[in-house]
Amino acid sequence: MTAARKHRAARILVVDDDPGLLRLLTIRLRSEKYEVEPVASAVGALDSAALFRPDLVISDLRMAEMDGIGLLKELQKRWPGLSVILLTAHGTIPDAVRATQSGAFAFLTKPLEKDHLLAEVRRALRTSGFIDASEEWQTEFVTRNSQLTDLLARARMVANADTSVLLTGESGTGKEPLARAIHMFSPRRDGPFIAMDCGLLAAETGQERLNAALRAAEGGTVFLRNVDALPEMLQRELAQTLPAPTPTETGGRTTPGGVRVIVTSERRLDELVAAQQFSEGLFDRLNGLHFDLPQLSKRREDIPLLTARFLDEIAAETGQARRSMSPQALEVLAAASWPGNVRELRQVVREVASLAVGAVISPELVKQAMGQTTRMPSFDEARDEFTRGYLTQLLQITKGNVSQAARLAKRNRTDFYKLLTRHGVSPDDFKD
Repeated sequence: MTAARKHRAARILVVDDDPGLLRLLTIRLRSEKYEVEPVASAVGALDSAALFRPDLVISDLRMAEMDGIGLLKELQKRWPGLSVILLTAHGTIPDAVRATQSGAFAFLTKPLEKDHLLAEVRRALRTSGFIDASEEWQTEFVTRNSQLTDLLARARMVANADTSVLLTGESGTGKEPLARAIHMFSPRRDGPFIAMDCGLLAAETGQERLNAALRAAEGGTVFLRNVDALPEMLQRELAQTLPAPTPTETGGRTTPGGVRVIVTSERRLDELVAAQQFSEGLFDRLNGLHFDLPQLSKRREDIPLLTARFLDEIAAETGQARRSMSPQALEVLAAASWPGNVRELRQVVREVASLAVGAVISPELVKQAMGQTTRMPSFDEARDEFTRGYLTQLLQITKGNVSQAARLAKRNRTDFYKLLTRHGVSPDDFKD
């Protein structure tokens, strides 16, 4: 997936244990050019949602095992901000109140009037943040890595929510670009985006600067880098300043007002709290939505894409002919450790592009710029590669049958789905 992705249809997950209605809803929505995934149970819907990554869920309210409210609550835990429309043939006031209090976007009664249904679908998609020109969202994130793609999809869904956001990941993985993207695709996009590095705040004067930043970000977003480096006294004072998170009846959606807080941390805040090195009160204020960006060494398939992107940028900036990496030079880049992640890769590409004499950049020049930092994969990387190969082999044997593959692996179906999602393996790629 590149920054210039092709237009895609909105994805809608439809859940109903009535086969006739499930078929009717699927036909109606597909006739409107939506991409539809029909599922007959709430439990199956949770598994499907992890792989299908819907922009909207339409679910029956009354189903066996888990009802629509139970499904709604589980979806909210995993994908806050995902819009859910609930349906029932037993349209009563208590049902409607229970559904809306739980955070349902809309509550519709059967039999469904087609125009009303489609109008609610369009409204829900607009509210959830789906836009046809979705490539704008990922301008900063050129990727074909499934883990990062899934993270970006979830972040896109919750941009409209007003919940605080915690971004973790190594330096150079793209935390600030993601924070700016969340701001730009939220209702606060016309408000200010105020960034501040907490590692530069002194205990004596930091509170005044923090208060000034919060005032300046009114109606917009305050972005606090390295919140784990905030002095202890400022942690307590900031905890008292920030409002406690209060979920709304609309699943956390917001209208501009107040301040949205997005923070980054180089370390796990929950572990710092347990070690009494970070304020538990501040952690409670910030522990809304958490996105952990993968390091570049875990998404090596993106290195050729990113390199091409940087070479395009350099050519546009300098007005000179675009240079290319030789295949051997790309191999050198793909084998490197990249402790500085995407930021370091960009610096290396810029350096070799400026030093190259000809149109093609040689591996020797890349090695010189990198200081011979190529290496063997780490144990964790080798283990992940083995697991991905093992999962692929199982799905090849079972032709994409997840239940059968899970039995062969001696794992339950839910855990097996989680493994597939974590390692970026899709069962659909193995089906006839």
